[in-house]
Amino acid sequence: MAPPLFHRLLVANRGEVAVRVARACDALGITPVFAVSEADRAAPYTRDREVVVLGPGRAAQSYLDVERVVQAAVQTRCSALHPGWGFLSENPLLATLCAQHGVTFVGPPAHVTALMGSKTRAKAAMRAAGMAVIPGSNGVLAGAEEAKRVAAEVGFPVLFKAENGGGGRGMRIARTADQVETAYAEAQAEARAAFGGDRVFLEKLLETGRHVEIQIFADRYGKAVHLGERDCTVQRNHQKLIEESPSPAISADLRAATCAAAARAAAAVGYVGAGTMEMLLDGDTLRFMELNCRLQVEHTVSEERTGVDLVIAQLEVAAGRPLRWSQDQIPLTGHVIECRINAEDPSDGFKPAPGTVTTWRPPTGDGIRVDTHVEAGYVVPPFYDSLLAKLIVKGADRADAIERMIAALSAFEVGGVPTTIPMHVAILKSEAFRTNRYDTRSIPGWPTSAH
Repeated sequence: MAPPLFHRLLVANRGEVAVRVARACDALGITPVFAVSEADRAAPYTRDREVVVLGPGRAAQSYLDVERVVQAAVQTRCSALHPGWGFLSENPLLATLCAQHGVTFVGPPAHVTALMGSKTRAKAAMRAAGMAVIPGSNGVLAGAEEAKRVAAEVGFPVLFKAENGGGGRGMRIARTADQVETAYAEAQAEARAAFGGDRVFLEKLLETGRHVEIQIFADRYGKAVHLGERDCTVQRNHQKLIEESPSPAISADLRAATCAAAARAAAAVGYVGAGTMEMLLDGDTLRFMELNCRLQVEHTVSEERTGVDLVIAQLEVAAGRPLRWSQDQIPLTGHVIECRINAEDPSDGFKPAPGTVTTWRPPTGDGIRVDTHVEAGYVVPPFYDSLLAKLIVKGADRADAIERMIAALSAFEVGGVPTTIPMHVAILKSEAFRTNRYDTRSIPGWPTSAH
């Protein structure tokens, strides 16, 4: 007999994340409880839902306060906690405190999250599991002299990265030997300011690569599968704008080999739940960058290609149930594209645009999915990321998906705040995007100065 599911679950996130997790809870008969900040207390998506207020609007005093979040679960009699994606989802302390208070954490074990949170240890573990990794230092650099030696060995340009960093912080490029010492010191300084430590490592900078990620999923009994790959190359400042699957940049053989290797590596490190292997395409090799121990914003792309509800699967695995499908039972059909609709002005350096949404009419139709927490009258707070919605479109092939996405974007009516919709249309119409001639350095069809 399958282990029972949870009766009540704390959703420790906001916006479209909270709506998405609650939808899965509703499908399974689980009561979701929203943990919200005071800024989100009156948000439309909290209507007719049970809520618990964590604290003020600023994330550090609410969504990022680990002890407040766990206490909220205890106080509301929730036996499980879903961190969503972002905020505390990759903080091993949250999983540890949940265990101490008898609350099931929906995510991988704390020791796996801690391992993957150390970029150098993660690379070593993936290398041992048979994954190709980006050339660089074997661990944290001991000082400037080692940085110079390793840089010379791997070849310029090189990239210095914070050991426990993320979001593009604590990163500096050295293109020549005489830039190494300065770049290393600057990376250390930013890492110290942003993450509280100055541990830095070095990688070969793959400037013309494509960013490809693999959706993996594992249960606590050692079974792991993949759900195909996504191409996330269209970015600005290391933040993804458009995601698609399958990737138009890799061959069928490379896809099959690397996706299978990713699933084996997940099992080898004892992974449990949903995760994302982030890779860079280097010639004809996909090289491991990091394993994100959570669902990604763009997990919807994989859901639409496979028909698998990944959040429902997360909840089942967290409750102790085995994976319900084997690798050959996961179909990969059609071509799927996702555009992130943000309250930002792309023509003004992607400046965030908090304010009131006066008009909100998303597109509808076959092959169109909109994940959102917004309706007309919604006030975009200034405290959080500016994501309004994810627009996901499925087509028979890439050309069909592009045309369907352009039509859906053109039908999307938003008033009151500027959005990224015009930029998405320009990208999708561009010759560079259609003919697959772009990389992580530029936004196809959009001024490179905006990147």
